[in-house]
Amino acid sequence: MQRISATTKFALALRLRPPSHFPSLPSRTLVISSLYRLRPILHVPSRRRFNSTSPESSTFTDPNRPDLHYHLVNPPTPLSKDAPAFALSFVAESPSRSTVLGWLPAATTGEDHEAGLNDFVENPEFRTLLHQAIQDGLREKVDDVQIGGAIQLGNGWMHIHDERNVPALGRIGDPDDIIATVLVEDGEIRAETYQAMPSYRICTADGPTQLTPGLAQKLKTILHGQDRAKAKSESG
Repeated sequence: MQRISATTKFALALRLRPPSHFPSLPSRTLVISSLYRLRPILHVPSRRRFNSTSPESSTFTDPNRPDLHYHLVNPPTPLSKDAPAFALSFVAESPSRSTVLGWLPAATTGEDHEAGLNDFVENPEFRTLLHQAIQDGLREKVDDVQIGGAIQLGNGWMHIHDERNVPALGRIGDPDDIIATVLVEDGEIRAETYQAMPSYRICTADGPTQLTPGLAQKLKTILHGQDRAKAKSESG
C-alpha cells in the first residue's frame, strides 16, 4: 500500500466522490450548463498598455494565476483579420500555436472591459496535448492527488476533475469541469482505460484549465517539448 502525505489527504477530503461509471449526459443538460456559465471571467487590459516595439511589454502574467500568460498577437488572428488578440498559454515565452489554450480579443472599448465565455475561442490543438499529458501523467504516476484518489476508491471509475471548480464531498462535478474518467482496479489507475469527457470546456466562468500539481507539471513539460520540436523543425 502506497503512503500519501497529510497535504494529499486534505486535498482528497475536498474532492473524493463515490465510484461511478462514465455518465451519460443528455444534450439538454449540456446546453443548460453552457448557458448558466455565460458570465464575465477574465479582465482584458487596454491595448494601450502594450508597446509593440518592446518584446517585454507584449506578454503579461495573470495576477491570480501565475502559471497563465497572455501573449499579444498582431492580426490576422483566429478571432479577426484586423484586430489584435491575446493568446493564453502556460508557456511564458513565444508559444507555438499548438500550445495556446485559446484566444481573447485584445482591442477593448474601455479600461475595465471584461471578456466572457462568448469571447474566448478555444484552440483544438491544445485539447489534444492536454489529454495526452494527463494520460501520460497517470501512467507515469506523477500526481499524488490522483494516486491517493485511486487508493481511496479501490475499484471503480474515477473522474479527473479540473481544480478550478472542485465538487463538494460525495458529489459529481459539473460536466464542464470533468476532464476525463479512468478505471481504477485494486487502488491502481489503469491509464489505458482513459476516456476524455466530450463536454469538458477549456475555459469556463471559473477560468481556464487548472490541474493538480503533478499533472500541471506534466502538461508544461509536454507543451515545452512541443515548442522545442516546432522551433527545431522551422530552423532546420
